[in-house]
Amino acid sequence: MDAYEVQAATSDYAGIVETERDRPEPDADEALVRIHAASLNYRDLAIANDELAYPGAELPVVPLSDGAGEVVAVGDQVDRLSDGQRVATPFAPDWIDGPGTREKIARTTGGNVDGVLAEYVTFPAASLTTLPDHLSYEQGATLSCAGLTAWRALVEDGGLGAGERVLALGTGGVSTFALQFAALHGADVFATSSSDDKLERARDLGATWTCNYEETPDWGELVRERTGGGVDHVVEVGGPGTLEQSLAAAAPGGHVHLIGVLAGQEGQVHPGPILHKALTVEGVMGVGSRAMFDRMTQAMAASEMEPVIDRTFDAADVREAYRYVESGEHRGKVVISLE
Repeated sequence: MDAYEVQAATSDYAGIVETERDRPEPDADEALVRIHAASLNYRDLAIANDELAYPGAELPVVPLSDGAGEVVAVGDQVDRLSDGQRVATPFAPDWIDGPGTREKIARTTGGNVDGVLAEYVTFPAASLTTLPDHLSYEQGATLSCAGLTAWRALVEDGGLGAGERVLALGTGGVSTFALQFAALHGADVFATSSSDDKLERARDLGATWTCNYEETPDWGELVRERTGGGVDHVVEVGGPGTLEQSLAAAAPGGHVHLIGVLAGQEGQVHPGPILHKALTVEGVMGVGSRAMFDRMTQAMAASEMEPVIDRTFDAADVREAYRYVESGEHRGKVVISLE
């Protein structure tokens, strides 16, 4: 079978190579999945790029955690899945339910165990989530990391409710999902970007307010003014480079969900706003359990919410797909087809 491996981390992604592997057979508690599509996250770039240096990756590895496909065989102890079912793959295959303990998030798909950029993959059957009928394989392949991270931060951890206010930084995968989930729950959303075109798209998806952060560097104060006191939730994907502004934008008693470091590692943050406004600052690690994934897809099915896909690449163009995500030009998710 065809597969791709990150054999070495290089700045030009030349270490991602096509290889031939034997088709795996499922163990007694596993399912064999024919992968139809996969999608990229910033984490995948960091694993394949030595200038970004993702901790905990073990090379060589089949990359990507986010995939969707069809079950083509199951082990003899499996009764929750059967041949022909459409499923999405897990980020943390050992985290089925309950709190995310160290043991449950020790193995991560596409990081220290093989991922989904291959024709066939095996996973514990208990870790796989069934896709809603209204989603294509390409749409289903966007959910495992970006979608579930946004859902967990806002809904599972944050208890998002109607009428609350959410700040989404940028228009990448996690932020776009956060905007959609917030709108789905009847919340008001403030979206930022350096592109007016992307901000227009955010408004089309339900953003109440938008801000071009290059034109307004002190956007935290603008968010506080526009929302009449700040937001209840900040989906913080920038890291030290944006955290100071995010803390300024948060309302007293608000939640700041720490997810990424897209704006870089540099920056100094004073803890004053956390203390004075009694903010809850939470790190979102391990993405989420299969039970959370199931609740998310059930909500998407009930509302027929569809993920935003910016562009789909063929598997042969995988290195180009990586470079495209690195450019930051995308809005929503970048998908790789394995059809």
